[in-house]
Formats: sequence, structure tokens, C-alpha cells
Amino acid sequence: MFPHITNQNFELDCKKIHDSLGNSLSQLIPSLACLNHVERQQLRDTYKTLYGEDIMCQLQRYENEFCSIKCCYLSLWMFETHDRDAIVAREALQQDETNFKALMEIFVGRKSSHVLLSTLAYQKRFRRQLDQDIINIDPPHPFQKILVALAASHKAHQVDISNHIAKCDARRLYETGEGNLGALDEAVVVEILSKRSIPQLKLTFLSYKHIYGHDYTKSLKKGNCGQFCEALMMVVKCICNPTHYYAKALYRSIKGGTRERGNLARTLVCRAEIDMDEIKLVFKEKYGKELGDLINEGISCGDYRDFLVALAKRSIAST
Repeated sequence: MFPHITNQNFELDCKKIHDSLGNSLSQLIPSLACLNHVERQQLRDTYKTLYGEDIMCQLQRYENEFCSIKCCYLSLWMFETHDRDAIVAREALQQDETNFKALMEIFVGRKSSHVLLSTLAYQKRFRRQLDQDIINIDPPHPFQKILVALAASHKAHQVDISNHIAKCDARRLYETGEGNLGALDEAVVVEILSKRSIPQLKLTFLSYKHIYGHDYTKSLKKGNCGQFCEALMMVVKCICNPTHYYAKALYRSIKGGTRERGNLARTLVCRAEIDMDEIKLVFKEKYGKELGDLINEGISCGDYRDFLVALAKRSIAST
């Protein structure tokens, strides 16, 4: 059995990983999952100094050889967050069916400064423009309009949020939605999404509930605007109550079989150092089980399962 990573002596840690790569990383995976951002970067730098190669390349080779999951989430965990989001975005765009949810979560769940770094990382890594790749999605999908608007919002918004603007936008949404016999004006929605920050949009949706007595998503359910409304409801839920949104997404991913496993790993990796402690509390409250325990029960794929369980059980407060 390999000893656990120490989190202290990075040269020794790198030697353990290097010696294990030709065999199995099984005993080291839980410890790798527990490293915080600074420790992961120190481990990468030390490995590069000792062996002249990026540890990510080695981990990807290991995953290709030993893991049945196509997506290399262990190596993805080791990347800087903006590089990770760039890779997730590219992967989402290259799937047979575009993963709009993964793209939306990047634009909704990150600060504008981070989104800028992610788009720059995307351009540097793939020699492409992320917003242009979204525009060029084929076949076209109503979700594209929303994604393009969210991408624009990170470039155009004001830092301060305004109660006055929130109330005005809430009234515009009402007047061009349920206040107009439910015939949603997509152009107005897209305009608001493109000009407001995520915190400003959250205030707008809270104002909508305060003024009209129910959530904006309830008005969308009354309408009949197809995929655009479905996409918009997902965006609003992610903006207004991200912990509940992600708790539900994780549960569906665990119960959804092999097709959903990529979404499960992506969510755990991308939210692990943001709000996973809060998500786990909501998960336990909604579904009556600890997130890590349900993953352990629902997945039988050795190293992959162990990595996900370790991510689910790590605590942000202790790292």
C-alpha cells in the first residue's frame, strides 16, 4: 500500500506519484483530491523541477490506461481554475450534443474577472474565441442566445448593483411575459441578460418575486416558448439559488447512469473550492443522505469513484 501524500514534503510527494504511475495511483487519489489550490500548484512546480514534465501529462496517461471514464477529471483537478474552465468549455462544445449546462455554469457561477481569465485561457490554449464558438454552434439552439448574452454581461456590467434598475428590469420582464398574456419577448430578456451583472440579475429576480408575489420561473412555466424558456429557467435557478441548483444537479447525475457521470465529476471538481460545503448541507437536507455516501453507493468504478468520494468529503474550511 502506498503511503498518503504528506502535503508538506512536495519532493517526497512527487516521488510517490512518479513511482506509482506505472502501476496504480489508487492509494494516492484520495490524498490528491484533498490538496488545496496552493498545494496543487506547488506539487506541479516541484514535479516539473524534478522530472522535467508537467504532472498533468502523466496523470492523463494514467487515466487513459487505468480509468474507463473518457474525461480526465483527476488531471483537470490539478489545473488552475481558469484553465480548467477553458478545458471544460471546449469539451462542452465538442460533444455530439453541446453541453449547454456546463457552459452556462461557467458564465453564471464565476466572477467577471475569472470569466475574463477563462476566455483568455481558452484563446491561448485552443487558438479560438469562446464567444464566437458559442455563436457558431451547429445545429443552432435557443440556448445560444442566452449564453452569448451572459458572455456579454461580463464585459459590460457595472460593479455596483441598483435596486432601482432591478425593479425596472423586473417590470419589463413582467410586461413582456406573463403581463402580456404569457407571450415572452425573447429580445427583451436577452437584452437584460447581456447588460446586467450576475448579482444585479439576482436582485432583479428577487424584486420580481417581491413585486408580483411569485418566482419569475413560475411565470415561465405558464408560457409556451419551448427550449428558450427551459434554458432560461435553468439560468434563473442557477443565479437565484446556486446551492439548491447544484445539489439537484449532483443528485440527478448520480441517479442518471453512465451518461451523467461526466456532469457529476465536472460539478464536483468545479465547485469543490467555491461552495461545496453549502451544497452538501442542502443535499443532505433534500435527499436524506450524505453526498459522498450516495456516490459510493451509486458508482462502482474504482479509482474514479474514490476520487469523487474524496472530493465530496473534503471540506473547504479545512483547506
